[in-house]
Amino acid sequence: MLITLTRRRLFGTLAAAGLWVTAGLPALAQDRFVTVASTTSTEQSGLFGHILPLFKAKTGIDVRVVAQGTGQALETGRRGDADVLFVHDTEAEEKFVADGFARKRTDVMYNDFVVVGPASDPARVKGMKDVASALKKIAGAEAPFGSRGDDSGTHKAEQRLWQAAGVDTDAASTGWYRSTGSGMGPTLNTSAAMDAYTLTDRGTWLNFKNRGNLTILVEGDKRLFNQYGVMLVNPDKHPHVKARDGAEFVTWLTSAEGQDAIAGYRINGEQLFFPNSDGPAS
Repeated sequence: MLITLTRRRLFGTLAAAGLWVTAGLPALAQDRFVTVASTTSTEQSGLFGHILPLFKAKTGIDVRVVAQGTGQALETGRRGDADVLFVHDTEAEEKFVADGFARKRTDVMYNDFVVVGPASDPARVKGMKDVASALKKIAGAEAPFGSRGDDSGTHKAEQRLWQAAGVDTDAASTGWYRSTGSGMGPTLNTSAAMDAYTLTDRGTWLNFKNRGNLTILVEGDKRLFNQYGVMLVNPDKHPHVKARDGAEFVTWLTSAEGQDAIAGYRINGEQLFFPNSDGPAS
């Protein structure tokens, strides 16, 4: 009798444990997510914090962001370590497609870059509309300049602007040009600490709190235009890519709903990004 009772209790315990495990399996199966490799500006501006909960509420798909410089994000995509890329270097993105790592890229939104620097403005560039001329004056004054130096979209834009200014920053021998090798937020922190000029996307700047003496000094040049694009990593290259859920995220971003969500992100009433997709794409 005692043996029978013990067996019944053991069976009941195992059965209960079995039911618990079985009940947990559907929940795990429904844990949908995609990995998005994106530039640091989309994260550090606060944009993802605004739009991703809206996407998840609609689809049930979680988005896990790997925030990197655009160059690093593209390499992440080439390795197949992300499902979607959301970056801002159109030329490099088009090469990514040409190399077969994505089937297409789609415009999503834009904002602009600005040159910020100390309010004392030792190079006297405040109010200039020609960014190349402003950078040339900064170099001429050997005023401290903080560069991301991380192969990001912002860093590549900065390099193009120095080239337009006719300044070889590699040859800077007095130490005025300093590479941080980090994202936009840390580079702004470094620039604020040493009263240096730097190039930043406006979105990250508007969300940046530790400004110190930094202020916007140069803006409005058409060469400061900053376009963002999205791409689904090609599942023909990497079969493990979550093509269906990744495509759903791309389609949502470029749909009227996703574009409205982007336009609705504001700080102190100021819009950070301006949607410019032609319509849903995947």
